[in-house]
Amino acid sequence: MLMPRQKTPGLSVETLSSGTFDLGTEKTERGTVICFYRGLHCPICANYLTELEKRTPEFAERGVGTIAISTDTQDRAQGMADKIGAKALRFGYGMSLAKAREWGLYISTSRGTTSIGLEEPALFAEPGLFMVTPEQTLYYGSVQTMPFVRPHFSELVSALDFAISKNYPARGEYTGPV
Repeated sequence: MLMPRQKTPGLSVETLSSGTFDLGTEKTERGTVICFYRGLHCPICANYLTELEKRTPEFAERGVGTIAISTDTQDRAQGMADKIGAKALRFGYGMSLAKAREWGLYISTSRGTTSIGLEEPALFAEPGLFMVTPEQTLYYGSVQTMPFVRPHFSELVSALDFAISKNYPARGEYTGPV
């Protein structure tokens, strides 16, 4: 489990339009929202990423970068970017399943063809949403075992406004005995 206020694992993936994304060298004022998604086969991911695409300028206004990352190939990641009409949101691809596990993501096995007629990969990562500070420490994290019921980006933008105005620290940092 990743811990708030602690350094996250490294993360480096190729992107569709901006070279290599490397979390360790990412330059933002307040951090980066990393949205791990299941892949092109997931219609819920397409809807979710459409919302992140729409909110990406709002994150940027607050000094926060955004990226959507999957274990998909470049072609499948391009298919998702095309499907949602991505212009502002960066897309990373080819993340290893071992790296997904480092980030605490759940791994699923294929169930064959999905409701939209696309084949699921043999293994793929389930969704996760993280905000990482410029110092590469965890500020916010959410992981899921299913594609359903994800955090809303509009709420995350509002939460950022509160956190910025109050200098609100990352929470959930206690690791002592209970």
